Amino acid sequence: MMRWMMRFFIMLVLLLPAFAYAAEDTVPEEIIADLSQNKVSINTNFDGSNILVFGAIKRETPVPSDAPLGLIITISGPSEKIVVRRKSRVAGIWVNTDAVRLDKAPSFYAVSTNAPVKDVLTSDEDHRFRVTIRQAIRSVWTTQLAPDAPQFTEALIRQREDQNLYQLNEGGVKLAEDTLFRSTVALPSNLVEGNYSTRIFLTRNGRVVSAYSTNLDVRKVGMERWIFNLAHQKPLYYGLLSILIAVAAGWGASTVFRYIRS
Repeated sequence: MMRWMMRFFIMLVLLLPAFAYAAEDTVPEEIIADLSQNKVSINTNFDGSNILVFGAIKRETPVPSDAPLGLIITISGPSEKIVVRRKSRVAGIWVNTDAVRLDKAPSFYAVSTNAPVKDVLTSDEDHRFRVTIRQAIRSVWTTQLAPDAPQFTEALIRQREDQNLYQLNEGGVKLAEDTLFRSTVALPSNLVEGNYSTRIFLTRNGRVVSAYSTNLDVRKVGMERWIFNLAHQKPLYYGLLSILIAVAAGWGASTVFRYIRS
């Protein structure tokens, strides 16, 4: 009997660190979510699409009452390097004078929240997870003398906001009973194909307590896919085809005008 009790005591002592580690890793609130569609097809009739992001918050404990719940949903398109240029008038001619290169700028970026961003996310957490649009654009360095480099980033953001490629929708996430949530994100017609990363953040007191991520596949189909593959995989044939189409269009227009004049 004493030997069995001694073995049980030793086993319990050995398992205590594992129990402590499991307790530390326990997530009191967990996001369970999905998209209304996981694939967007771009064809000749594509004029944009709406993606519904919906889900629920799974809890092992009662809903905390001392900290308001924050929900943030982001959808990010493929990132690309881009050079932003500024034109200035020199000797009566408009020329490029300054330029700034952005090492990583998403082609599309949408942020939806259930409250103003400043109320649901601290600046430290924003910098850590790169949630807002400005944080998603990374590594700015100048290709020419441009002491006001941040203004180039702001110019890019304004331009893409006008094209509906960068979106901020505060209050766009609808939350019911602090458990169920949904949000609709509008995808414009001028999308770049690729994998679009969807992230969902759950925050308390501005700090991220849970996160969830999935992917949305955006691809060209039909004639658009054939032309895209031809241009990137066989550029010589694509160039020759473009010339033939231009010649045929010119010859056709000339024939029509001659017929009208006669």
